Amino acid sequence: MSNVMLKRTGGQIIPISLTINGSLFEIEVEPHQLLLDVIRDRLGLTGAKRSCDVQVCGACTLLLDGRPVSSCTMLAFEARGREILTIEGLAQNGKLHPLQEAFIENGGLQCGFCTPGMILTAKVLLDENPDPTEEEIIHFMNGNICRCTGYKKIIESIMAAAKKVKSISLTT
Repeated sequence: MSNVMLKRTGGQIIPISLTINGSLFEIEVEPHQLLLDVIRDRLGLTGAKRSCDVQVCGACTLLLDGRPVSSCTMLAFEARGREILTIEGLAQNGKLHPLQEAFIENGGLQCGFCTPGMILTAKVLLDENPDPTEEEIIHFMNGNICRCTGYKKIIESIMAAAKKVKSISLTT
């Protein structure tokens, strides 16, 4: 209990360190606070969305140490000392990530509500498999739900991003 303190109101607070998009944040959280709420409400990173609250839709997806997690069910203190990537941190030096570009160019955005989770999940897929088939994309993305329409444009966007990533790696 050395890292847990009591607030004046009698509740507990836990000091934690989070590295989010390459920046270190030292904050205090209550034991019940969800990572999604801390990221959105306390740190102002609103790309991840609250939707299902039961890990089935993917709208709240963040990357934790390079792996997709549902931030709507993860306690903030469970992420202490870990690397978190949000959609806001995906672009580098003012340049969009190839996935972000491909979603714009290929109409994968639709309303945009699910897009951050889709893009972050697709990033993991392309990091692991730079040349996925359509079937592999469908299988990998099955934990992300789009309520606007079919997934055709999303799949096309991910396939286009794979080509972009592949051509970038060939030129470097």
